[in-house]
Amino acid sequence: MKPSTDITRLIEIMAALRTPGTGCPWDLEQDFASIAPYTLEEAYEVVDAIERGDLADLRDELGDLLLQVVFHARMAEEQGAFAFPDVVEAITRKLIRRHPHVFGNTEDLSPEEVKNLWDSIKSEEKAERRAAREKLGQLPEAHEAGFLGGIPTALPALTRAQKLTAKAAKVGFDWPEAVQVIDKIHEELEEVKEASSSGARDRIEDEIGDLLFSVTNLARHFGIDSERALRRTNAKFERRFKAIELALGEQDRSLDEASLEEMEELWVAAKLTEREPGPSS
Repeated sequence: MKPSTDITRLIEIMAALRTPGTGCPWDLEQDFASIAPYTLEEAYEVVDAIERGDLADLRDELGDLLLQVVFHARMAEEQGAFAFPDVVEAITRKLIRRHPHVFGNTEDLSPEEVKNLWDSIKSEEKAERRAAREKLGQLPEAHEAGFLGGIPTALPALTRAQKLTAKAAKVGFDWPEAVQVIDKIHEELEEVKEASSSGARDRIEDEIGDLLFSVTNLARHFGIDSERALRRTNAKFERRFKAIELALGEQDRSLDEASLEEMEELWVAAKLTEREPGPSS
């Protein structure tokens, strides 16, 4: 079997891997639950390639992510639920329905009007799914119940927190000004201090969670993706810590041999040598 640019070849390869007796033992023992973590990992690796600006890597990572879609579709086909063409049909139908300003008679909409239209159509689709489940005698999915329903629980916690507050804001449950969120953060930080003095782990965890939730809310008020902001800070921390390691290496010393004060001096030096846009942090 040879590689191909045709999606059909990928589907054939996946089918071969899942064929009992002649397929791959590892692929054959997988199910939706066991593959789900790999699906998330591949999605993160796509984002990582984008943020590094590595288009060659992005091509490969998108292929890995596409494989995950084909893998899940194949397992569903084996159960008689749906197949890959059904996945393609579902997303094309959804895109056409959600873009009547492109594929229908609705024209000349502003970006804000497009967003409002998108939200309205998504609400209609959610109601249709609920009605279909009721017709089959199925109970509503727990994660879809209520106004905040439909936000996947498997999302990274920072991203999900930001989506929760954004959705609540649509009905007016929100601080009008960013400065009020900042005040709330100070309040939550004081509660973390109080909890820390109690030594109660559960209480400390709850208060730190409240603090993080408020910080994501602040990011939303400024139109900043909190997950992306933290990824940038993670990269910055790694970069500066690596600079400390390299500087010590030039002195034939290891990290274990340096004092905290020495490492702090090297950290400050790394900050000064960086050429980052905007204010130094």
